[in-house]
Amino acid sequence: MATKHDLILNHIESLPVGERISVRRIAKDLSVSEGTAYRAIKDAETIGLVSTIQRVGTIRIERKLKKNIEKLTFGEVVRIIEGDVLGGSEGLDKSLNKFVIGAMTESAMERYITPGSLMIVGNREGVQKLALTEGAAVLITGGFETTDEISQLADELALPVLRTTYDTFTVATMINRALSDQLIKKDIMLVSDIYVPLDKAIYLHGSDCVKEFQRLSEETRHSRFPVVNRNQRLIGIVTAKDIIGKNDHQLIEKIMTKDPIYVKRTMSVASVSHQMIWDGLEVMPVVEDDLTLSGIVSRQDVMKAMQMVQRQPQIADTISDQIAGEVITVEDEQEGKQNEDYSYHFVVTPQMVNSVGTISFGVLSEIISNVAQRTMVANQRRNILIEQINLHYLRLIQLESDLEIRPRVLEIGRRSAKLDIEVFLENTIVAKALVVCQVMERA
Repeated sequence: MATKHDLILNHIESLPVGERISVRRIAKDLSVSEGTAYRAIKDAETIGLVSTIQRVGTIRIERKLKKNIEKLTFGEVVRIIEGDVLGGSEGLDKSLNKFVIGAMTESAMERYITPGSLMIVGNREGVQKLALTEGAAVLITGGFETTDEISQLADELALPVLRTTYDTFTVATMINRALSDQLIKKDIMLVSDIYVPLDKAIYLHGSDCVKEFQRLSEETRHSRFPVVNRNQRLIGIVTAKDIIGKNDHQLIEKIMTKDPIYVKRTMSVASVSHQMIWDGLEVMPVVEDDLTLSGIVSRQDVMKAMQMVQRQPQIADTISDQIAGEVITVEDEQEGKQNEDYSYHFVVTPQMVNSVGTISFGVLSEIISNVAQRTMVANQRRNILIEQINLHYLRLIQLESDLEIRPRVLEIGRRSAKLDIEVFLENTIVAKALVVCQVMERA
C-alpha cells in the first residue's frame, strides 16, 4: 500500500508542466497535513519534479535526466541573476543553449539568434520581440519593464521574459560561472550512477530462514545481504558470521544485525568509499528517505568508480584542480637515488595568497594533499583518501616563493598509510605535515 508521501509525489507528477504548487493546496486536495505536504514537495524538488523560483513560487517542471545536468534551465537562470519573470513562465523548465548580447542592430543580430538561446538586452522592445519570434528567451538588464504585448507574446510561445537589476557584463559573468559550476557537478559521481537497482539486487526478508541465506550465498558468492520487512523497508543486515552455528530453519529476523549502516542515492561515491574502507564493509544497502530498499552498492563497484574518476580528464576546473595544476613533479636523478624518488615544486601566485600577502593556509593544505596522493600513486601504485592532515606553519611563505615539497612514506598497511611531507624555501624548511590516509585497492 502506497504511503501518503508516495501519493503526493504521484499527484505532483500527474500535474501539467508549468502548474503552480503550494503546500496549502496539496494538503487540501489530498487531505493530508501541511507538514506532510511540505516534506513531499521538498522531495519532489530533490528528484527534479518541481522547482522553487524566487518571486515566482514552486512550479511543476519537466523531470531532467542527470546526463543533461550540464544544461542550465531558464528557471535556474532566474535564481542565479536574482531576477523575476515578466512572462512565459511555462517555459522556465526549458534549457539554455547559449546566450546572445543584444548590442547591435536588429538586422545584424538575426544570424546569432537560435532556438533555445537567451537574448540579453536592455529596454529595446524591437529586439525583445525579434528574439521571441526566433525562439529565444529574453533577459532584460537594468531593471527595465517590458510592454504588455511582449509579455503576452512570451506567454503564447512559452518563452520566458526575465528581468534583473544587474548590468549586461555582470549577468554574462554570472551565467558563465553557473555553466562552469554545472559541469563540475556533472563530474561528481553519485551512488545513483553505480548502484544495483532493486530489481537486480539480492536481498532477504525477515521471514526467510537461514537455509535461504545459504542458498543465495552459494549462488552469488556473497556473504552479506540486506533484510527487509513485508513493506520492503530495510530492517537489518545478515552476514555469514551471523548464521554460524544456527539451525537451518532459524528466522533471519532473529539473528540479523539491526539498524545497519545504509546510504542514499544522492550521496557521493567518495563519501561511501570512505565509510566502506574504514568499516570494512562488502555491501551497503541503498534506501529512500522512508528506509524503503531501492538497491545495493558493493565495495568492488565503488573502488572501480573511484579509480575511474581519478583517471578521467576534468571538464571544468575546480579550485582544487587549479592548485594541483601548479604543482610540478621533479624526478630526483641523483646518483644512488631510485626512480621512485620525487620532489615537487610550487610557485606562490597572487591568487594563492591571503590579505597580508602570504600563502593561504587552505592552499598549502591542498598542495600537501595533492603531493600525498601523487606520492602514493608513484611509489605504491595506490589511490588514497585523505583522513587527516596535521600541518605546521614554521615560517611565513611570501608571494612568488618557489617552494620545494619533499614527501616521505613513513608506514603503509593494508588499509591505511602515513606520510611525512616537508616544504622548503631556499633549502630552509618552512612547513611540515603529517598525513594520515586510507588506502584503496591497487591501481
